[in-house]
Amino acid sequence: MKIGLWSDNHNFPSLPLMKISAYHKRMGDHVEMLNHFEYYDKVYASKTFSFTPDVDELAMVYADEIQRGGTGYAIRVENGKEVYDCATDTPLPEDIESIYPDYGLYPTYSYAVGFLTRGCPRGCGFCVVGKKEGLCSRQVADLEDIWRGQKELKLMDPNLLACKNHENLLLQLSLSSASVDFTQGIDLRLITKDNLALLNQVKTKRIHFAWDNPRVDMTEWLVFYAQHGKIKDPRRRTVYVLTNYDSSEEEDLYRVYTIRDAGYTPYVMIYDKNNAPYRTRLLQRWCNNPLIFRSCPNFKDYDPKKG
Repeated sequence: MKIGLWSDNHNFPSLPLMKISAYHKRMGDHVEMLNHFEYYDKVYASKTFSFTPDVDELAMVYADEIQRGGTGYAIRVENGKEVYDCATDTPLPEDIESIYPDYGLYPTYSYAVGFLTRGCPRGCGFCVVGKKEGLCSRQVADLEDIWRGQKELKLMDPNLLACKNHENLLLQLSLSSASVDFTQGIDLRLITKDNLALLNQVKTKRIHFAWDNPRVDMTEWLVFYAQHGKIKDPRRRTVYVLTNYDSSEEEDLYRVYTIRDAGYTPYVMIYDKNNAPYRTRLLQRWCNNPLIFRSCPNFKDYDPKKG
C-alpha cells in the first residue's frame, strides 16, 4: 500500500504519525508525508488544533480512504466555548500505540518524543487531558520504550508526579544520558523532598510550572523549589499564568508579581485569546517581553504607546 501522512502541527513532530509510519513500514508499505499531487491508498490525518483547516480544505486529496484522528477533530464549539467530545476522538490501536516511533519521518528533529504516563487527576475545565486520558495518572511505558540514546528527550506527560510509579520513572530518567525537557511542566503541588531529590538528578536545562487557579496560593511551593531545586537561574525556571479563565486582573497581577518575587519568570497564557479583553492582551505583552518586563516592573506604569 501507499500511505500518506498529514498533520496540522508543523513545528513539532507528530508522535501518532511516527507510530503509524513505523507500523506500516513493518508491514512492508510505502510511507511518506502527504503530497497533494500524489495518489494514495490511504491517508492518515492527525489534527491537534480545532481552528486549523482540515487536510482536504487545503487542497484536493487523492486517496481511496482518509482516516482522521486527534484532539482537533474532537473539539466543537457550543455557545462560543470549545467542548471536547471523547466519543469522536479515535485512539490508536494498541499494536500501533505501543510501537517504537519512526523518527526517520522527521529527519530535521534530532530529539526523542514520548509519554511515560498518561492522565491527570486535576480535571481542569480548560484542559482536555482528563476527558481524553482519564483522571488517573498511570504509567504507559518505560524509558527504553520511547528513548534509544538521543541527546534530548521531550517528555509529553501531562502530570508525571501524579503517577504512583513516578519515582521509578524519575530514576530511569536520571540514569539516562538524555537531557529531559518536561514539555507539559511539573505539578509544583506534588513536589516532595523525596521526589525532588530524584528530579534534581535528571539532566534538564530548564523547568516550568503552572499557576492556573488564582484561588490556590502557590507561594509555599514556589519558595520550597527555589530553596531546594537545582535550577537556580530565574530565566530557566518559568511559571505559566493562565488568564481570561475565571480570574480578574487583580488576581492575574498577584500571581505575576508573586512569581517574580519568588525568583521565577512568569509567562502569561491567554485562554481564548481571540475574545480576550484588551487589558489581558496588554498584560501578556508586558509580562512576556523580557526587556519591557525588566524596565517597567509595575503593570500600571506600562504604556505601549511610548514604546
